[in-house]
Parts: sequence; C-alpha cells; structure tokens
Amino acid sequence: MNNNPFPRPTTLAAIALCLTLAAGCTTRVANPDDPLERYNRAMFGFNETVDRAAIRPVAEAYDATMPTPVRTGVGNFFGNVGDVWNGVNNLLQGKLREGLSDGARFGLNSTLGILGIFDVASEFGLPKSDEDFGQTLGRWGVGEGAYFVVPFFGPRTVRDAAVLPIDLYGDNVWGVSDVAARNSLTVLRLVHGRANLLGIDKTLEEGTLDKYSYARDFYLQQRRYRVHDGSPPQEYEDFNGGDGAASPHGPAKGVAAATNVDEFQQASAGSGGDRPATR
Repeated sequence: MNNNPFPRPTTLAAIALCLTLAAGCTTRVANPDDPLERYNRAMFGFNETVDRAAIRPVAEAYDATMPTPVRTGVGNFFGNVGDVWNGVNNLLQGKLREGLSDGARFGLNSTLGILGIFDVASEFGLPKSDEDFGQTLGRWGVGEGAYFVVPFFGPRTVRDAAVLPIDLYGDNVWGVSDVAARNSLTVLRLVHGRANLLGIDKTLEEGTLDKYSYARDFYLQQRRYRVHDGSPPQEYEDFNGGDGAASPHGPAKGVAAATNVDEFQQASAGSGGDRPATR
C-alpha cells in the first residue's frame, strides 16, 4: 500500500503527456492561405443562404424544363461572348497564339455559328481558353494574397477580388448599353450556369464534413492550376500535402486538376463567378 498522498513522478509524467496530446488534437492548425477565415466562413454561409432561397430553385426549374439542344445553344452563345475577353488576356499575358486563336474562334462562331449558338470553331480545331485579368496579373508576377469570399460572387483571392470590376467591365454582356437587354442576358446566363452545377452541389454536401474547407482548398488549387497554365509552383503544395495528395475534405485533389474553377465558384457562391460560367 502506498501511503504517499502525492502521485508518483511517472504518473505525473503520464498525465502531462496525455494533456499535451489532447491539446494537440484540439488545437486547430491555421491555414496560412486563409487568415480571414472567420469573415470568409460567415460570407460563405450568407452566399449559400441566398442560393438556397432565390437562385437554386430557379435553376432547378430551368434544368427540368429546358430542352438539351436549347441549353447547348445558350451555353455556346455566352461562351462565344467570353472569347473576346479571353483573347485580350491571352495577349496581355504574351500568349500570342492563344490570343489569335480566341479571336478566330469569336469570328467563326459569330458568323458561321450564328452569333455563337453553334460552336463551329472547335470543329476547326480551335480550342477554347479561359482567361481573366486576375490570371494576367498572376502571369505578371503579382501575388495572389489571402483567400477571400466575395458577397454574391463567391471564392476569390485578394488579387482576383481587387480586379473583379475590371473583369466585369471587360465582359461583353455587362457592357450592353440597353439596361433591359443587359439584365435579361445576365439573368439567363446566371440561371443557365447555376443549372449546370446542380450535380456539384451533391458532391460538396455529401463528400465532406466541412464544406467550407473543402471549397476553399479545392478552389485555391484549381485557381493556381489555371494561373500557372497547369504547372503551379511547388511552394503552393506545402500546406496541402503535395500535388495529388489526398485531401482530408474529399477525394484526391490532383485528380480534378483540370476542373473549370469558374463552375466551382458558382457552386460555392450560389450566384455566379466573375463571369457566370457557361463555357
């Protein structure tokens, strides 16, 4: 029988070790890409609320009633409109061949494709690109800054959020002078783009316990993939465990490296990307 009222040193050491391990398990490791996480989570929730209340129901009705050939034509039309800004940014990035290809796509689809309703340019071997001014700044060496969720527009980085007005100005739909026509086209493009993402909702909601973290990590990886034309620097992989590493929030992120990040922006925001994607 031990009459010593004090615990043995080995017992104290074991207790201290358990407390240390418990503290390590409960301490949340801050993501260096997301210093504004408290704000971002709140805005992420706000965007989801707007989507559930106003945008998703309309998109579901559109998806259920619009014939596939019509939807294809709508998507091609808005994709053709976007080729102009794609070409401008490719030229600004010094990618002359891609910029000329975008211009040729716009010319062919606007004429032979009847205002872009038919994508004849792809049949001629002219691939579609997807560029914006944020990517152009990244090409010029401007850092991306912190992850930042923009009201209504969804995931961005500080760099991309700062130039969002420039991307909107370069968008031919937003530049339509007639207010009624501009609003009608904007709503149609928004609803069409959101309808194309209804399947992604299920992935986001069922594939992860923390939808916000999954959305953030996925967006940042895909954005970096696009900015660096498919070859992001190794420095971006330090926190997330390396290219192709399995994400704690879902499937291996490297598998989806070519996913259109504009579509994911819409799924996360509920109300569209910088240019609601139909491309």
